[in-house]
Amino acid sequence: MARINEFYLLRDTDLSTTSSFAVMRTVFVLALAAVCSFLVKGADPTATLYSPDDCQGSLKPYPEPEAVVEHPDTLTPVFINHVGRHGARFPSSSKNAEKLMEVLSKGEQEGTLTPLGSDLKKLTEFVIERSHNRWGALDSLGMAEQRGIASRMFRGYPELFRDGTVNAISSYSPRAMMSMYEFVHQLDRLNNHNDFITSTGRQNSILLRPFDLDADYKEWKESKAWEEPYRMQMETASPVSAVRRLFKTSTMSNEEAVDVAMAEYFIVAGMSAMGNDIDMMKYFTAEELNAAWSVFNLRQYLQWSATTLSSAPADLASALIVDLLTTTDAAIEGTATANVMLRFGHAETLMPLLSLMRLRGAYYLTNYFDTVALHWRDFYLVPMASNLQMILFRSTKGNYYVRFDLNEVPVPLLPNSDEIYLPYGEVRDYLNRCLPIHMKI
Repeated sequence: MARINEFYLLRDTDLSTTSSFAVMRTVFVLALAAVCSFLVKGADPTATLYSPDDCQGSLKPYPEPEAVVEHPDTLTPVFINHVGRHGARFPSSSKNAEKLMEVLSKGEQEGTLTPLGSDLKKLTEFVIERSHNRWGALDSLGMAEQRGIASRMFRGYPELFRDGTVNAISSYSPRAMMSMYEFVHQLDRLNNHNDFITSTGRQNSILLRPFDLDADYKEWKESKAWEEPYRMQMETASPVSAVRRLFKTSTMSNEEAVDVAMAEYFIVAGMSAMGNDIDMMKYFTAEELNAAWSVFNLRQYLQWSATTLSSAPADLASALIVDLLTTTDAAIEGTATANVMLRFGHAETLMPLLSLMRLRGAYYLTNYFDTVALHWRDFYLVPMASNLQMILFRSTKGNYYVRFDLNEVPVPLLPNSDEIYLPYGEVRDYLNRCLPIHMKI
């Protein structure tokens, strides 16, 4: 609002600098902006107003970039390290749909559902029918997302796909496995003269599902230290008002309404990932949608990012960072077995990695957890098919540089620098400093 008012202020001043009316109008506009800003901030300085698409959070389909990023002519790409999340999928389990169906069916039997409640019940039935025997499975949209990323990689770095070798691994999860095969298959369609080496299974868990193995992380998670701030946010922010609109009358307790509100959010927010776009604003106001998202976002932040509670979630990515460095070292030394190294895991693979790297937007430490939504946003970090690409370049002088792309958009790595292309030595030293002492190389 302030920016709009500044525009009108400049426009009025230019057109009638001597007009007392213009001066009075300017004063009024500025005063109104100040009052509005005060009222908004006074109401809740931590409230957000992100778009409905962004409020899908990590359920959001992949934001395809408008164009392939070009690199300077003085740099030649020589190696790519890629860490990706599986593509868009059906809901990971039936838990939320079943919870919602139980409550809505009871309301229907008692004759207390509003038209909106009946509409949500039909939507939930549709989700259950479509997802039958496919809960958590990669869907056609997820397959297309992976093919699109592969195609853009091929176009952006053609030098690496001329009779080269691509090494790809995935976690044992079927949706990660299928994401890998869709990606590799697309590369093969574009040039079948490359060699492809793929591996999937629990042998890759140390890199892609370390949370299955890491004793320190398991101990921290089981301590439930993260539950208190999460529960507090859930109880204060969950939009129970959205649930109340589903019923003409209800004896539902506030605690139950909180759980139902989040189940409703997951059903509605997950529709696009299933390839079914709906109007989310039919079920939530903008404020309610942002509130529900903030609860989900906080849970992911607490469980999968470095926080003031523990560094254990971020430390999960230590072995993965070591792998990124050692494979890049091998590429420089000429001992690498592939031109491109692909890894396919989960949001829970990427969130610790981005946090341990202290990438901007992925590393936020605070004791005021109600501010997390302003600084750490899962829809930016880990939408469906999210990925981090570490591209190694050789200059005409023989020096090596690295660029990091988050979701195919170049991002700075170093905290106090906006440089995109960094000497590999600086990158290696920086990432090594991010590692726990016992993991440094």
